Amino acid sequence: MEYCELIGLAKKAMENSYSPYSKFKVGVALLAGSGKIYLGTNIENASYGASICAERVATVKAISEGEKELVAIALTCNNPEIVCYPCGICRQFLSEFGNPDIIVTKNGEIVEIKKLSSLLPNSFSSKDLQ
Repeated sequence: MEYCELIGLAKKAMENSYSPYSKFKVGVALLAGSGKIYLGTNIENASYGASICAERVATVKAISEGEKELVAIALTCNNPEIVCYPCGICRQFLSEFGNPDIIVTKNGEIVEIKKLSSLLPNSFSSKDLQ
């Protein structure tokens, strides 16, 4: 799977964003170890804390379908001026399931590809609970 294809799928996922409060639409395409792709979009709620980011939506879909490894995740948003990175909560959430490539975009174009561990050094993990 070419990462440019993942960005195209992320743009498609963004169309389903439910973001009536922030108007900030995000779409992701997650490539799992099986080769299957899972899409996600942000879903807001009037109780802001109940909102969920696109990255976690896609990850929950993947894990609930039996995936155990995340290979890559492409992010895009509807603001052409913003470089789209995952938020801190999503970085921590993703780290539970490996060290995927994070495909960072601006206006739908690749800005950089980074390993999740470079965006979240010294993350809290299951090792800390042993």
